[in-house]
Amino acid sequence: MLLANPSPYRQGFIMLFPAFYRRRVDDILNKCAVSLTGWIKGTLLTMLVIATLSYVGLLILGIPLPLVNAILAGLLEFIPNVGPTLSVIPPALLALNEEPWKIAAVIALYFGIQQVESLVIVPLVMKSQASLLPAVTLVAVVFFGSFFGFLGVFLAVPLVIVFQTWIKEVLVEDVLNNWQENKKDNQEQEVLAVVNGKSESSVEKI
Repeated sequence: MLLANPSPYRQGFIMLFPAFYRRRVDDILNKCAVSLTGWIKGTLLTMLVIATLSYVGLLILGIPLPLVNAILAGLLEFIPNVGPTLSVIPPALLALNEEPWKIAAVIALYFGIQQVESLVIVPLVMKSQASLLPAVTLVAVVFFGSFFGFLGVFLAVPLVIVFQTWIKEVLVEDVLNNWQENKKDNQEQEVLAVVNGKSESSVEKI
């Protein structure tokens, strides 16, 4: 119901804020939508690239069920940090039934793919994605996964993107930056008051 008709819920959320700040809240929600859209597009493209590279590599190594393992690697790419580690387990177990050296080959393959992802794919594809610190992302995945289970793991990064946008726009832009400006203005007013006070006292002496 929320996804089918989000406008009333959005307007209701905006109405919770003071009238002078509602336009700003609407702008922040738009920025959240832009960040989430960019992250989803970048993530889907990254998942496709990872699945393709995994399929080609597993096919060359002769690992059983290369397509299934490649799709699994692509889907688990949605879960940052944890997903790529989990994706190597099924093909490694299948390689154990083939030849022992293939286990090391599978691990090396997935490690190489993750390096390509980190150094090449993510910088090129994720230009529109909100920049997230790896430690913050990992903590968010563990936190939401502990409280909300498997669904929380999938929702962790989108929620972090939304929280980060709100913190940046409200706390940093609207509060801290303005507080610094107001502080400077107050200091300038105090200096002017002191100067004016000295000038008045000099005039009185004359």
